[in-house]
Amino acid sequence: MKRNLLPALLLLLYLCPTAAFSQKQKKTPDPLLAGEEIAVTNTESGKVKGYIHNGIFTYKGIPYAKADRFMAPEKPTPWKDVRSSMAYGPGCPIDATTTVNDAFEFAFNHDLGWNNEHCQVLNVWTRNLNDGKKRPVMVWFHGGGFTAGSSIELPSYDGENLARKGDVVVVTVNHRLNVLGFMDLSAYGDKYKGSGNAGLLDLVASLQWVKQNIANFGGDPDNVTIFGQSGGGGKVTCLMNSPVAKGLFQKAIVESGSYITAFTEKSVSQRVAAATLEELHIPAAKVDSLQKIPYDVLNEASKKAMRKVAADLKKEGVKGANTGWNAVLDGDFLPYQYGDPKAMEIGNNVPLLVGTVKNEFTPFIPAPKNQSMDDVKASLTKKYGDKTDAYMAAVKKAYPNTSTPAGYTDMDLSFRPMAIKQADLKSGVSGAAPVYMYLFTWQSPVNGGIYKAMHCMDIAFQFDNISLCEQMTGGGKAAHALAEKVSSAWINFARTGNPNVTGVLPKWPAYTEKNGATMLFDNQCAMREHPDGDLLKLVAAKP
Repeated sequence: MKRNLLPALLLLLYLCPTAAFSQKQKKTPDPLLAGEEIAVTNTESGKVKGYIHNGIFTYKGIPYAKADRFMAPEKPTPWKDVRSSMAYGPGCPIDATTTVNDAFEFAFNHDLGWNNEHCQVLNVWTRNLNDGKKRPVMVWFHGGGFTAGSSIELPSYDGENLARKGDVVVVTVNHRLNVLGFMDLSAYGDKYKGSGNAGLLDLVASLQWVKQNIANFGGDPDNVTIFGQSGGGGKVTCLMNSPVAKGLFQKAIVESGSYITAFTEKSVSQRVAAATLEELHIPAAKVDSLQKIPYDVLNEASKKAMRKVAADLKKEGVKGANTGWNAVLDGDFLPYQYGDPKAMEIGNNVPLLVGTVKNEFTPFIPAPKNQSMDDVKASLTKKYGDKTDAYMAAVKKAYPNTSTPAGYTDMDLSFRPMAIKQADLKSGVSGAAPVYMYLFTWQSPVNGGIYKAMHCMDIAFQFDNISLCEQMTGGGKAAHALAEKVSSAWINFARTGNPNVTGVLPKWPAYTEKNGATMLFDNQCAMREHPDGDLLKLVAAKP
């Protein structure tokens, strides 16, 4: 009897772990759940159905507005049935991509998606729906200047990991760009009043959608942070200066996007529109016929017009006029020029997080290979003369790990001063909400280190998307460790208006022009005051 029992016991011991494992597997949800009754929630326009991926409710391509060409956005047309919102919607038409740099395209890994002029759509990621939990909302504006890009262009824009990590609601937005979003036809009738800033009015419409609908996605409509990189940062800056956008967001983050130093004067923007009509042989009385001009024809005509107006202004001795696509000082959406004290008052109560990356665009124009230190010094002497040694010492002071010849010439000296100027303006306003400054210096090891801390490098860290962006970041332990710190700071800023994360980062004081407090993001993060102050002063003083 005992002999017969032993094999049975051994068999039971062998089977038990398998049985337990099978039960555990049944309790574990599938990575992706989609179906008729899954991830359904309400919006003002009707119900939408998304899907759940790794526990995150995901919605793509939800219309937040509609608009005819050059017109102000309106609320989208309501729908009766549940709208499937599981695939990305269209981006704005842009110039076709005809060539790429292979090594850099490998790193960026663009997704150009599909285009349509009716591109007012957004995407949402959240942990839960309608649960009464007021999650901070983070609304992302994509880069590409005011001319190109979309909310799906880079893998780093995916909001799933950030939503999961911070229990925040992430929203990313498409809107009108280039000639469709910024051609100022206001001289041709009141219905075109907002055409010069139509793309920015789209962003306001997206924030109004958030205000009215985001509670259904588990978000807090009264705790909204707008953030964007490059052109997206420029758009954040514009909304901070607009009374039309006031109150629709409570915090702002500008990443490598402090390049907006002036809004385009109407005298210039209207001149570009008139030149576009001339290129198309359309008289002013027939301006409405622009509605039927194919996009490609309209786009090419507008680019010729911009070049013509720029050349004419140069002949007339006008300096500093921006004839490219930019926000327009229209007296309504933007009533005051950038930097005007009245403009600064509009965003006075909005905390600002602002910064840049160390190398920005310099990796795209690399120094000659096999360049020696003597070669670098000879090149610098042509630019800085007897201040060359002081320049090299200032570089070493700012970046103590500088050891290669290229290290003395590859840091950004354009975006960084503009970010400092924006921080100085904001922090100099009496009673203004605090400003926090950062400088991302981490160097990518991928492809022999050619990418360094290039433009867009930091986005993957802010969204905690290192694994999605291995071609740019390498996906190593150091990258993941830094992403933990950076994304935590962004989440805490969105939650409280303060990026400090106790035990994760050094103490991060608010920036002032006097203290120059700057958080350096690297394998070893550090808070420094005026970290590159001597270098920037020397460069600014160069004749």
